[in-house]
Amino acid sequence: MRCINKFAVLPILLSVVLCGCSGGDYALHYSSKLTEYNVGGGERLDTFASDLCVTNSEIGDSLSLTEKTCCGLFDLNRKETLYSHNAQLKLDPASLTKVMTALVALKYGSLDQILVADNKVIITEDGAQKINLSAGDSMTLDQALHILLLYSANDVAILIAENVAGSIDEFIDLMNQEAMSIGATNTHFMNPNGLTEDDHYTSVYDMYLMFNEALKYDKFNEIIRMSSYSTQYNTSTGDLKELNVNNTNGFINGNYEMPAGITVLGGKTGTTAAAGHCLIQLATDTSGNPYIAVIMRAEDTQTLYNEMSDLLLQITG
Repeated sequence: MRCINKFAVLPILLSVVLCGCSGGDYALHYSSKLTEYNVGGGERLDTFASDLCVTNSEIGDSLSLTEKTCCGLFDLNRKETLYSHNAQLKLDPASLTKVMTALVALKYGSLDQILVADNKVIITEDGAQKINLSAGDSMTLDQALHILLLYSANDVAILIAENVAGSIDEFIDLMNQEAMSIGATNTHFMNPNGLTEDDHYTSVYDMYLMFNEALKYDKFNEIIRMSSYSTQYNTSTGDLKELNVNNTNGFINGNYEMPAGITVLGGKTGTTAAAGHCLIQLATDTSGNPYIAVIMRAEDTQTLYNEMSDLLLQITG
């Protein structure tokens, strides 16, 4: 399921119009008011942001957040930002990176494509989440996406990147191209898994843009809602290896209670020492209206879910 905004090129055109030949540089920032543009003759065109929530300021003041926490709450039906705190600040995304990894894989790959591992899938970083793939192991892209999004396996992210694009570098180029194409201008990726690396960053608002785009794919929607996944994949020796994984999302796996009046449908977690504790969620209110909520740089897991609950309660408050 894909939706294409035919006016995605409009920000570039507007920047040309505004800069003209004056020699000056003018940044055309997102504005909550700029949803259409008068091009003369009484004709008005939808802008790039006409079907998006937008924010370039602090919105809301009723949450008690820890010092470093950045967050945003976005009403998908009304295209309105309900809460925003440091939403444009460049941050380490940790495994929230894998939202874009999945998006690129779904756009450029095929679910029945067979992915074969080489030695690049071996992850040696202490504490990194992985399923311990070895060179010669293989699985379908469909299997890999389940393991990527539910269990956040870093070696599986490398497996996807190499097989979908032909190389890790080419896949990262696609990630950055896709980020720019959807307006995620405070984002730059250096790897497909989110392990800490210089010049690898995004923002709360950009994560909303990427997650919102990924939700246009039925497979992404299906996977993030699952509490667990069981499969078998082929090892290099030709044997089948059984794998059972649980969703790392505390609201989905039952470790944390959903806030009253809110149903969390699914999302993606991310945690590293550099990034802190991060979580992006798709949730609905009692009427079924959808929202995207993002918390980044929380100080620990308990704080992350407490702050996410408080953020989601802004929907009903």
